[in-house]
Amino acid sequence: MPRETFKGVCFALLAFGAWGLNPFYFKEVSSIPALEVLAHRIVWAVPLLALLIYWAKSWPKVRRAVADPRVLCTLMATTVILGVNWFLYIYAINSAQILQSSLGYYINPLVNVGLGVLVLGERLNRWRALAILLAAVGVVNLAVTGDHFPWIALTLAGTFGVYGLIRKVISVASIEGLFIEAGLLLPVALGYLVYLAVAGQSSFSLQDGRTDILLMLAGPVTALPLIWFTSGARRLDYATIGFFQYIAPSLHFLLAVFLYDEPFGPAHLITFACIWTALAIFSVDGLRRSRRGRLPQPQRLAEGG
Repeated sequence: MPRETFKGVCFALLAFGAWGLNPFYFKEVSSIPALEVLAHRIVWAVPLLALLIYWAKSWPKVRRAVADPRVLCTLMATTVILGVNWFLYIYAINSAQILQSSLGYYINPLVNVGLGVLVLGERLNRWRALAILLAAVGVVNLAVTGDHFPWIALTLAGTFGVYGLIRKVISVASIEGLFIEAGLLLPVALGYLVYLAVAGQSSFSLQDGRTDILLMLAGPVTALPLIWFTSGARRLDYATIGFFQYIAPSLHFLLAVFLYDEPFGPAHLITFACIWTALAIFSVDGLRRSRRGRLPQPQRLAEGG
């Protein structure tokens, strides 16, 4: 394996492994309201992203993006979508619904294909059509025979799919774009944390050192996997990165079922079997297309989770 490819694999494993193990962190802060955790995630991520941009000498790219009204308005829209996605992800873990987050991020690649067909007019071959149909059957099965409608999974997949679709039309790299989005959310996050402090409801008390440190770690938990992903994506082709992206929801699934004992009945088994089969078809088709040179190099996958 070439040296750069080996580095890319290592960075990809770090990134998707970290995203997959995120439930460990968010379970540790599950006693704190999800909205407060989200605010801390934004507040502590911005300085780290700023340092990274300084180190990479990317400030000119940030300034160009902010100076372009069209790009800035687009990033304002993606900021709202990303905020909803982050909040719902934290809520899913804190409310013992990791299985739904797993299902949502398994579905996401297929949602991306569907949005590409509906919005961008991309062509859908028979194999991808079959994959989307199988995924739809799986979701309908869980909605009809499961204990409750999988709205968290569908919202996670939908918001992240729309987020990726919108970000696709602007030429802003992952880290610079995320920094601007987090910066747009920063005043709201700070204002909310100040409100909690004034009202005596803040979990960041400067008295409970463990809780304070955990909340501060929300920054590295957010920023480091993205840094590793970006480093890996620069060294690997699209098909390889596409394979690695299933690591995170797979780890979520294993943690939900075998560590946190979330309910997993026949309805879940049938649904996940449909999704896994659909993803196998999708992946094989993607590998075949990439070998024919029909897929672009990846610029960004997800900044969710």
